[in-house]
Amino acid sequence: MAYRVIDREKYYRSGVYRHFTEDCKCSVSMTARVDVTALREYAAEKGESFYIDFLYVLSRVLNSREDYRMGYLWQSDELIVWDAINPTQYVFHEDTETCTPVYTIYSEDHDEFYSRAEADIARAKETREYLLDPAGHPNWFDASYIPWISYDSMNIELPDGYLHFSPIVNWGRYREEAGRLMMPITVRLNHAVADGYLLANVFRLLEAEIKRLTES
Repeated sequence: MAYRVIDREKYYRSGVYRHFTEDCKCSVSMTARVDVTALREYAAEKGESFYIDFLYVLSRVLNSREDYRMGYLWQSDELIVWDAINPTQYVFHEDTETCTPVYTIYSEDHDEFYSRAEADIARAKETREYLLDPAGHPNWFDASYIPWISYDSMNIELPDGYLHFSPIVNWGRYREEAGRLMMPITVRLNHAVADGYLLANVFRLLEAEIKRLTES
């Protein structure tokens, strides 16, 4: 859980950070559809889970830029950037209609990440406990799949004034549109460390990362 402390006076978003941590504490979220046709074909050809392959793509994107790895230590009032952030995913249990959080350590290597996620999911399927441990996993971002619907919009609310800087990402079922598979993805970021450009850039990076993985 290594990190670097940011000098807020020298932070390139210092004015924005001050405004959105003192005057107007809020988050910003956006939903957009991303073309996952190539990723679905890639997973099918390799006999892999589309879900895990997308989780890998998402994790690479959010680790690719410091803006998405920001954190706030309320105990010491420090703005930090994590060396890496890891996905907290969820396993849904049909019998109890409940979820178990799954912590998977990020790796830039696809095969290593895939193996970790696959094993973590298998273990989580054996329990029905919630097992959420945010205090023990401060550098983890929320990654939650909503497979029952292909939605058009979604909003994630957090308490006013709560400086939660880790990204929160949800995605729904993809659907065919004009011969392409389009998947709704919702990204929530804290406005103190992200604006419209950085939010929209997540979707642009997802498209680029899907292309990189499927064409490599």
